[in-house]
Amino acid sequence: MSKTISIDNMVKAIEKDAGQTIPGLAESMAEAHAGAGTIHTPDQIILKTARKIVDMTQPQFADWLDMPVGTLRDWEQGRFEIPGPVKKLLQITIEHPEIIAEHV
Repeated sequence: MSKTISIDNMVKAIEKDAGQTIPGLAESMAEAHAGAGTIHTPDQIILKTARKIVDMTQPQFADWLDMPVGTLRDWEQGRFEIPGPVKKLLQITIEHPEIIAEHV
């Protein structure tokens, strides 16, 4: 029981820090705690969520961001940290996909 409370508290803290709900975060953290599944950072989850909301492949999304697809893959796979301005754009994409759709 204390493990669940601990995970719930961590999820709440991360989402509070991110300023939004992060789909799949609780499940990912529970899997990580159990030693199963793949561990994803909040940045990875936000990036993948934003890309899926606008229904773009990695090459399409990278092209829209005017960047190499390899950089996007590195971010999605957690090899490199996503820069702050890109994180903000991803949050806007998740919260207001209609705005992004106007500029695709």
